[in-house]
Amino acid sequence: MESNSRRSFIAKSAAGVAMTAASWNRVLGANDKVRLGVIGTGNRGGDVMSWFLKEPDCEVTALCDVYEKPMLEQKEKAGGQAKTYGIHNELLASKDVDAVLIATPDHWHAIQAVDACNAGKAVYCEKPLTYSWQEGHKIIQAVNANKTIFQVGLQQRSGTHYAEAKREYFDNGKIGKIAFVRTYWHGNGYHLRKPNFKDQPAGLDWKRWLGPAKARPFDAHQFYNWRAYFDFGGGQITDLFTHWIDVVHWFLGEELPTAATAAGGIYHYKDGRTAPDTLSIQLEYPKEWMATFDATLVPGARGAAIEFMGTNGSLFIDRGRYVWQQAPERRQAPPPPVTVQAKKPLEAEHVRNFLDSVKANKTPNSDVVSGHRSALASNLGKIAYVQKRRITFNPATEKNHVLAPAAQAKK
Repeated sequence: MESNSRRSFIAKSAAGVAMTAASWNRVLGANDKVRLGVIGTGNRGGDVMSWFLKEPDCEVTALCDVYEKPMLEQKEKAGGQAKTYGIHNELLASKDVDAVLIATPDHWHAIQAVDACNAGKAVYCEKPLTYSWQEGHKIIQAVNANKTIFQVGLQQRSGTHYAEAKREYFDNGKIGKIAFVRTYWHGNGYHLRKPNFKDQPAGLDWKRWLGPAKARPFDAHQFYNWRAYFDFGGGQITDLFTHWIDVVHWFLGEELPTAATAAGGIYHYKDGRTAPDTLSIQLEYPKEWMATFDATLVPGARGAAIEFMGTNGSLFIDRGRYVWQQAPERRQAPPPPVTVQAKKPLEAEHVRNFLDSVKANKTPNSDVVSGHRSALASNLGKIAYVQKRRITFNPATEKNHVLAPAAQAKK
């Protein structure tokens, strides 16, 4: 549950931009450029911004970060003309911004997403959508109230080979009854990043970076490798599992688990992190199937994929391909597997979908509700890990947290 101080911080931040929501309403034509503001210009923000810059109908007009160094680096990459800000509310007040990319640490997502909706901007928010799943309700309310075009950075939703696999083996029931889905993501080096400095860098507003998190002296490891600390995110659970469970929800058409269990710990990297370096998560769903997530950072393990196991066959899928294996007839050798390679980089397809959605006023592929529910599922796994017990959840409590008809853009 959220602390009172965090709820107060979110409320005050939202109030700071509420007056700008109706200040302008720019209608984009098919040939107009989408003017993008980037909130969070670090590693991930810079990567996603690069994909936006490849699109001829998008220009980066504004950048915001509490750390000046990466912001100035991204300004140069964007052509040198973008305005820079140290406070996201000031960027959101700009009439030169149509849409924003939010790529800040997880504990800032809800604040900035709600503020961006209230400021009348279209929003592309990196995953996980929320730091705590209850924050998703506030974001959905803001999307509904402002009729916001909102994309979550779960780029598999725009992947051509993902959509093809779903269509070929799930929509028509070819895979049969699914009982078990295995997901895993081993050896993700991003969670092992180490800073090459100890003291607070010049141009960094540490207090602002902490935002709603508990105040503390500057810590280079927590700043540089924040994903390894539960105060700012959910470690591998919410950073990586959210991607895979989102695909599982999409393919199987069921988004709300009923129970979560977990095991794991900090078995090898005794570097001050609070998120586990090795873990296993299990989720159970109402339609009688379960999904698991296994991950370890130790160097001997590699690989990241999803394996769907059905009564008529199995499907392996990752970001580069899918492999369909039909179940063999009794006492017969299995038929040859069907392998299909990815067509385009997922980020390119997802960014293109967002820009098209903004210009056509339609719901993007990864909408706010599905993004919320994928973050909810992975966060239940995080809670089960932290509390060392089985967590139960009632899907009926989510029935009111949907995309309102008035907020759904025409498809």
